[in-house]
Amino acid sequence: MPEDKIIREGDQPTFEDFKNDNGFTFWWASDLMTMLGYKDMKSFQKVLDRATKAFVSLNIPHYENIVAELREKDGQLFQDFKLTRFACYITVMNGDPKKLEVAEAQNYFAQQTRKFELYIQNNTEIDRLLIREELTEGNKSLFSAAHQAGITDFVKFQSAGYRGMYNMPSWELEKRRGIKKGKLMEYMGRTELAANLFRVTQTEERIKNKKITGQVNLEQTHYQVGKEVREIVQKNVGKSPENLPQEKQLPEVKKELKAGYRKMKEEDKKGKKKK
Repeated sequence: MPEDKIIREGDQPTFEDFKNDNGFTFWWASDLMTMLGYKDMKSFQKVLDRATKAFVSLNIPHYENIVAELREKDGQLFQDFKLTRFACYITVMNGDPKKLEVAEAQNYFAQQTRKFELYIQNNTEIDRLLIREELTEGNKSLFSAAHQAGITDFVKFQSAGYRGMYNMPSWELEKRRGIKKGKLMEYMGRTELAANLFRVTQTEERIKNKKITGQVNLEQTHYQVGKEVREIVQKNVGKSPENLPQEKQLPEVKKELKAGYRKMKEEDKKGKKKK
């Protein structure tokens, strides 16, 4: 197998040339790894792990799309994975776009997925899904830490973090953005979601490391961390958090990805019937 440019059209083999059919249509992860310019499965495993998390977020069975299997090649037995077309797509979109091979692969899939009415052409939207999941878990962990530290009013505690980061409570931010109650994070872009995740995790760390207790002190801590994150965003982005651009609603992103998944499955079924 050529060491690079495998996913390109023209003189080079294309992605479709490495398709396998054995009960279902699949591509070997080790082949895709080489296409994307990763040197070994250890480094590529991080990309596969992110792809698995994306499947969990979409509520699509990952064990049916990323199938672990021992593979023998050149007399060597090693751990590999059978990837469905959609798993390949999700994996490519989770690759490092700074790598030339990954950027080319993402462009390839952007062209190929148009027929599946899937127009997510970079990894930003999938990053949003993954960070949103982390943020959900982060908030649970923060509230658990705050509970153990003696919090009595979670609403006021949460509001303190928003006031520090946005200079306003969440309800006011919702009104400013014209968003329904409880839906703020569904419209946040990657940068804003990551900033909120940082706020949540760092507040928890400060509570634990400084052994902060009591409602008033906990509120003040959350407010102060939020304010610090606000300053970081202003310095690095040049905008205040409340002025960051809003993106397509995440439930819509999930809906589009799920529809693309179903269409890719149908495409490969049709391809097998033609043989």
